[in-house]
Amino acid sequence: MIAEGLNRRPQFVQVAWSSIEASAERGDFDVGMSGVEDRPALRARRAVTLPYFEFREVLAVRPEDRARVRRLADLQGRKVATLGSTMAYDLLLDAQREWGVVPVSYDDDVHPYSDLIAGRVDAVLLDHVIAERALRRTPGFVIQPEPVAIGHYVGVLAKNNAALRDSVNEILRARMRDGSLEKTFRAWSVWDDSQAKHFERVLSEAPPPGGVKDTRESGVSSITAYLPSLLRAAGVTALLSILSMAIAVSVGLGVAAGRVYGGRLVRAVLAISVEVIRGTPVLLQLFVIYYGLSGVVRLPAFAAAVIGLGLNYAAYESEIYRAALEAINRAQIEAARTLGLSEVQIFRLVRGPQALRLALAPMTNDFVALLKDSSLVSVITVVELTKQTAIYATNTGSWIVPGILCAAIYLAFSLPLSRFARRLERKWSTA
Repeated sequence: MIAEGLNRRPQFVQVAWSSIEASAERGDFDVGMSGVEDRPALRARRAVTLPYFEFREVLAVRPEDRARVRRLADLQGRKVATLGSTMAYDLLLDAQREWGVVPVSYDDDVHPYSDLIAGRVDAVLLDHVIAERALRRTPGFVIQPEPVAIGHYVGVLAKNNAALRDSVNEILRARMRDGSLEKTFRAWSVWDDSQAKHFERVLSEAPPPGGVKDTRESGVSSITAYLPSLLRAAGVTALLSILSMAIAVSVGLGVAAGRVYGGRLVRAVLAISVEVIRGTPVLLQLFVIYYGLSGVVRLPAFAAAVIGLGLNYAAYESEIYRAALEAINRAQIEAARTLGLSEVQIFRLVRGPQALRLALAPMTNDFVALLKDSSLVSVITVVELTKQTAIYATNTGSWIVPGILCAAIYLAFSLPLSRFARRLERKWSTA
């Protein structure tokens, strides 16, 4: 409709929902319209169209909780799923402070409802359009009729594109008056009486006055507000990385020993396992462990993240240890055997210490890489440092300050580790 009114040919551009605002500002497309929520901070940063759709934030619960859970206050201490960087997520953060609700952030609008049915979360708070579509797709929950909040969808354009925004507004008003927009909403089963009342309000209001009061927080107050969340997320990243690396080292040592000392069948099975893990994306492995195996074992998100990253890096660690063990001069091993040492003694006194020196540098590199790869676990609802930074950046409309803070925290983790490894390597090389 908008393209037709502008005498243009529509061209659709696919970007992540949380990137729509930033992509519009940098000129990747002219108008972003995909459930973009109207809020004062957005109007202060960008050129925003009139609200063309009114949505309701609604709770979805399991049938047995229909009578007991009707509002957020009824979910004290319970897990509630939603999309990150949304009005619903902000509502859950307020509910967390007031009633102890536990927000669980997702990157899509499909898995919150499947996890609700599976019992991983206790409720879902999202737009009624998303909830009703999910109910048609995967029955097994109920939508509470009382809305938690009311919001509106708008189109977003670059700040300097106000002239195009005004043209789009005129087209939207015209389509509201002639019934075209209503016809489209009815065709997609998203029209109800609330939309009719919303159209009346929009058409009866005068055009908004030029300029909107800038409600953005200053740089200092913004950092002060978000720094505690970033530090908590950094703690999650550190703990996740340490536990995953512990699994990677333990399992990697066992696999390496099996490939060096095991029989032909053991070596073949371990070699195939290593190649399968190294040859498939860690993101896919996380999805399989968390969602694919949920019918067999329902792991908590953090545990699935630790196991997924740990097993993935165990494959790489095992190759490091195997290569280090096989790099030891065979003459030393034969000499140890001649002296009557057992294979365990040879490993402990001769082969192991030298192999550890060889493996130290790549082990350190792997730990730093794992620290950064931990950002992938946000796809299974773990809010680690990068995910929290993305929420911060989306809410403030800029990646500059959040990106600098995130990079500084990652460097604070990785640089001391690298220096320690280099010092230890130098010490051992002269021992």
